[in-house]
Amino acid sequence: MFGFGVTNMVVVVVYLLGITALGSMAARWIKRSDEFIMPRRFGKSMLIMHAFGTGTHSDQAVSVAAKSYTAGLSGIWYQWLWLFVTPFYWFIAPMMRRFRAITIGDIFELRYGPSVSMLYSTMGMAMMLTNIGLMLRGAGAVVGAATPDALNTDLAIAAITVLFVIYGMAGGLSGAIITDFVQGIFTVLFSFILLPFVLNAVGGLGGMQEKIVEISGEGALSLVAPGEIGIFYVVVIAVNALVGIVTQPHVLGNCAAGREENDGQVGFMFGNLLKRVCTVAWTVTGLAAIAYFAGREINPDLIYGEMAREFFPRILPGLLGVFVASILAAVMSSCDSFMIASSGLFTNNLYKRFVTDKGEHHYLWVARVTGVVMVALGVGYAYWLPSVVRGLEIFWKVCAMMGVAFWLGVFWRRATAAGAWAATVTSLAAWALSAHSEAFVHAVSELPLADTLQFVVSGESGLEMYMPWQMLFYLFVGLLTGVVVSLLTPRRDGEKLERYYALLRTPVRGEEEVPEPCTLPDDVTVPEKDELLPESDLRIPKPSVRGVVGFLVGWACVLAIIIPVYLLIAA
Repeated sequence: MFGFGVTNMVVVVVYLLGITALGSMAARWIKRSDEFIMPRRFGKSMLIMHAFGTGTHSDQAVSVAAKSYTAGLSGIWYQWLWLFVTPFYWFIAPMMRRFRAITIGDIFELRYGPSVSMLYSTMGMAMMLTNIGLMLRGAGAVVGAATPDALNTDLAIAAITVLFVIYGMAGGLSGAIITDFVQGIFTVLFSFILLPFVLNAVGGLGGMQEKIVEISGEGALSLVAPGEIGIFYVVVIAVNALVGIVTQPHVLGNCAAGREENDGQVGFMFGNLLKRVCTVAWTVTGLAAIAYFAGREINPDLIYGEMAREFFPRILPGLLGVFVASILAAVMSSCDSFMIASSGLFTNNLYKRFVTDKGEHHYLWVARVTGVVMVALGVGYAYWLPSVVRGLEIFWKVCAMMGVAFWLGVFWRRATAAGAWAATVTSLAAWALSAHSEAFVHAVSELPLADTLQFVVSGESGLEMYMPWQMLFYLFVGLLTGVVVSLLTPRRDGEKLERYYALLRTPVRGEEEVPEPCTLPDDVTVPEKDELLPESDLRIPKPSVRGVVGFLVGWACVLAIIIPVYLLIAA
């Protein structure tokens, strides 16, 4: 059927119908917009798969395989850049849950006021638009390459889009979490199903390593590549990721959709650790492609799909259909959450601010329609996006732009709304200057030690500022400006600021009745300050025993992922 095969088509259709029906069942729980955006009803196992499913999508497999194909083993850091951030999720998740917020825009409003909330909501929707475009472009590339006679990339993107919108509109975040449990299993399958066949074709790990060294040299099997992805690169991008993770709109759902704060804590950290394991499979597939496609011209973005088309049809009927269904699962399990997060920002933090006299039924439908509009814009972005790898780099940077203001607000009581605006705007300006001004890049290249410290590199369009230096530049400019402007403007005092820090100190215990976002239940007692510098404007909480143990377990898991890769694959 259309060059795809009847068996493959049946597998895909059955999966799509089943997952759509499953997600739509959650519609019976949705009566209000807050239930659509942020349910708080799920346990640890569901949130592990939700964090994994939301954070794992086929564009990541595309970008990691593509970068591994072109740069070698060090391409793994295109997703492992989050690896060293993952243990910190143990502290981030309960913090996000304690805010008792519907959206991250609510958190910014309580800390800084309406103007910063609206700024974040606008940028947050831009983040989600970018991410949806990334996923659709990546999935379209894989499906288009895997089924060249059945679907072209544009048609694949359009088809994928319709699928998750149906149940996402019906079931909201509850539908997304329920389907993520099933789709997470398919995503693991998508990550590993190709690997054994590809390795067998290139003579196993040993044969692959010998061929790669012969073609690209031993540097291709180094976990770090001094010329491009070295230790400095990895460390800086990890710092950038830690700054930006808290302002990704969907992360609140990963952390706060549980009944208690430790549901999201376990789910967020271990769901993402599972993703780091899947990254190994994507990388090895890209490395094996170096050996398998030696002497052939291949578009790196199509590596994953080309591999599937090469192997699956001759192995087992229907296996290519399972692969395509797994790709769709990886995309749908993320796009649904992003759609809901973006619609929540618009409805809760923008629309309700100006349209205040409507009922909950009206706001619920505004949230649903907004989600569809955001997906449509994401589709447009997917068609514009020059490459998956380039889009991923844009997303890394956009995420950190308001992260500076967020963390200033958490750790420094003196931070003001003007400081938050200044930090964000100057970060954006510094990014634009370092990324798009030829005169600025040329001036940087003339600085002392520019060659020694590799301030600039040769890119597709000439000299470019090396991405880690670019990140340090906009983060430093944003932080410095935020601090200086905050010191020059009146401090934010009053009940809202005290409530903000009271929320951070007060654990969530059991199912709470929260009348409004970012408020404490009436029957809760706020704990006293337990900080290292309680009399200063700096807020540095003392870690609990449970917090330290969980953090150390996270680092043990990180080492358990890295060491086998180093011992088995690295030269």
